[in-house]
Amino acid sequence: MTVIEGTIDIDAPVPRVWAIVSDPRNLPLWDHRVLKVADFPDGGLRAGSLYRVQMGFMGARAWVPATVLELDPGKCSRIHLGGLVDAVIETKVAPLNSGGTRLTHRIEYRFMGGPLGSIAAGAVRHMGAPMLLRHGMQAQKRQAEAG
Repeated sequence: MTVIEGTIDIDAPVPRVWAIVSDPRNLPLWDHRVLKVADFPDGGLRAGSLYRVQMGFMGARAWVPATVLELDPGKCSRIHLGGLVDAVIETKVAPLNSGGTRLTHRIEYRFMGGPLGSIAAGAVRHMGAPMLLRHGMQAQKRQAEAG
């Protein structure tokens, strides 16, 4: 498994940041490889919730199942992604003395075999997983601070 981590300080309160980063329907706003999110639970996320994410890599598309492993609203979550990637994404928010929020993501991942997995792994290697995470976190920061 490969592990990447990132932390960013956001000039917005924890409840606003949490509302944004804990909603997977925002994923396409942060990463153009995420095409859509489907089967989002009507009552919102909770431990055990399932949804799907459609990913696109170099013209190929694949659905990735997501399972909420842990959810402590306003504090942290752990999501498992399956399919072409086996990953656990941990998200944490913590208040800053300034009234802002420190956002931390930790991602453990590995790509599964097959042609699409090879394409996805190649794209991540080419772009650099830490840079992809950093770009996504900067997009989350812009969204939280905009509103």
